[in-house]
Amino acid sequence: MRIDLHSHSDVSDGTRPPAEVVRRARVKGLDVLALTDHDTTGGWDEAAAALPDGLALVPGVELSCQEGGRSLHMLGYLFDPAEPELAAELARIRDDRVVRAKAMVARLQELGVDVTWEQVRALARGEAVGRPHIARAMLDAGAIKTADEAFGPRWIAQGGRAYAERYALDPERAIRLVGAAGGACVLAHPRAGRGGYVFADAVIERLAAAGLRGVEVDHPDQAPEDRAHLREVAASLGLAATGSSDDHGAPTGDRLGAETTAPGEYEKLISVGPDRVRQSR
Repeated sequence: MRIDLHSHSDVSDGTRPPAEVVRRARVKGLDVLALTDHDTTGGWDEAAAALPDGLALVPGVELSCQEGGRSLHMLGYLFDPAEPELAAELARIRDDRVVRAKAMVARLQELGVDVTWEQVRALARGEAVGRPHIARAMLDAGAIKTADEAFGPRWIAQGGRAYAERYALDPERAIRLVGAAGGACVLAHPRAGRGGYVFADAVIERLAAAGLRGVEVDHPDQAPEDRAHLREVAASLGLAATGSSDDHGAPTGDRLGAETTAPGEYEKLISVGPDRVRQSR
């Protein structure tokens, strides 16, 4: 069984519609896929309606959190999206994404970059407007040669000239909210140095005490030695060790299935709500 527990569609910052994401997942030989768009569940129904035979969908989300003044991402799975407190927090995060994106566009304009809010909004099909949409607008404007260039200190990296802060959840609160909605949380790519998501073991231990259910171990941006260490940390804390592609479509090379989760680790996670896993009709 091939299981990928982290993927994105154009409902957030991926480039392919949810229906196409699930079709591609099956072509790649996956049996289980989690759709985890940033701060939104808006792609769940479209993905579920398009599920090909033989593919199960784990509804999820990648929650924006903040730890020690740095961005931390939390994967939430199998929760009830109608739970009022969690739904309200997701809406607040999405609303602030818009405020933040507009602020970054204004700063880019002050720096002489010919981008507009209308261009950025047109690139974001869903509610979760993010920095990748701004990077694409900058690329279209000829201000940068590659989208990755936007995420450097000259532009929209954290602390960069056009960067703006936004609202994000405390990670322990995120774990509690998802748990109260019947779901489970996994810490996303805690050693992904390329993206700046590097957190000490003490953070993982603290989050485990708060109810964390797993750690994303096998991820394209995590080195082999970091994966081995995270696997040991997860085992010592009784956490599931997951593997995921974190596919965003074209920007990440359509890499669905590049990393996968062992069936036993998957079973640990879905025990919170196996009836919420969506099957093809």
